[in-house]
Amino acid sequence: MKRLLLLFLCSPVLFLIMLRAQSPAPQPSHDDMPPGMKMDSADSSMSMHEMHHSGHMHMTALRPVQPGDQKRADDIAATAKEVMAKYADYKVAEADGFKPFFPNFKQPMYHFSNRQYAIEAERHFNPEHPTSLLYEKAGDGYRLIGVMYTAPYRFTEDELNERVPLSIAQWHFHSNLCVAPMSQWRASLKPHPQFGLNGSITTEDACKAAGGTFHDHVLNWMVHVYPNESDPSKVWSAERGMGDMH
Repeated sequence: MKRLLLLFLCSPVLFLIMLRAQSPAPQPSHDDMPPGMKMDSADSSMSMHEMHHSGHMHMTALRPVQPGDQKRADDIAATAKEVMAKYADYKVAEADGFKPFFPNFKQPMYHFSNRQYAIEAERHFNPEHPTSLLYEKAGDGYRLIGVMYTAPYRFTEDELNERVPLSIAQWHFHSNLCVAPMSQWRASLKPHPQFGLNGSITTEDACKAAGGTFHDHVLNWMVHVYPNESDPSKVWSAERGMGDMH
């Protein structure tokens, strides 16, 4: 369990992926999973829409479209499409520093993340350097479906709007996480848990009363883009991936 807590502290993105992930049969073997992380249910997932309304997701509000917004968003998507053309082969992505989070654990979407680009995103926005590439499993390999950009949690919505217009895309971060005490960790992985990003607990007081550890937010701001979608409404979809987890 100490190793699991260390995993959360050192790699919260991985922790969140594990916490959100499904476990449809066949489940990963115990050798593929960290100690204490055997999943007991196939119903441990939640769509982004449900997570938002449950209090575990904070999303920016859509703003009225301003002159130039669509072009800015289209230019970013076009750059993301060029990036995707380069990294259609996930092995090329790995060679360039994009590392998959927990690839042996079944997920609806795999984040191949670049630490260097994540650090760069703390300082400025470079559409050519997404923090993560988003892959779906395809046979023995992966199919690239989109990219993810990040921004510091401290950013205001105005600052996010300077990166990607909020009239076109919705940024989000994960919020109100109550981490289960060691004695109740396995319960947090079952259906309808108290703890975790699927949990019923969304306030610090309730978390403390239940013996958990509360985090008002986890990770930075994130936004996904799927530039190869033929339907323009899906290019900046806030639902894809998490919404497909049912």
